[in-house]
Amino acid sequence: MATIAIGADHAGFSLKEQLKAWLAAGGHRVIDHGTHSTDSVDYPDYAAAVAEAVRAGGAERGVLVCGSGIGMAMAANKVAGVRAAMAGDTEVARLSRQHNDANVLALGARLTAPAQALEVVQAWLATPFEGGRHARRVDKLAQLDGVRKEQAVDAAAR
Repeated sequence: MATIAIGADHAGFSLKEQLKAWLAAGGHRVIDHGTHSTDSVDYPDYAAAVAEAVRAGGAERGVLVCGSGIGMAMAANKVAGVRAAMAGDTEVARLSRQHNDANVLALGARLTAPAQALEVVQAWLATPFEGGRHARRVDKLAQLDGVRKEQAVDAAAR
């Protein structure tokens, strides 16, 4: 079983708790990066914590939940080495793994019913990266991370 980092904002808290319980019951080690209530919080803080855990190797994959999934995916993708995909159905979840080697999954609690979210997570975790022609493209994504890091250093120097 895998180590999964999980995080949510206030809108995703309830779904995160349900997914966390299911993952743990399935034998996964779950690292909860918050939030721990429905009190209003800022989603980038939780996306960054999960993305950093995946980037650093403390978790093999990450799951993020906010109202739509969009903000969490955007924030997580700012972390070099993270390939976050927002998926509301199993086909998108599978393709994000098969073709893009997504290591973080973002879900929208306001757009995805809990039963559907569980199916999406199950499909995402069960699907391997195909490699082959897709590996070249994922390598190019990693190269973009290098460019992004250089731009950040240049901007900080100004």
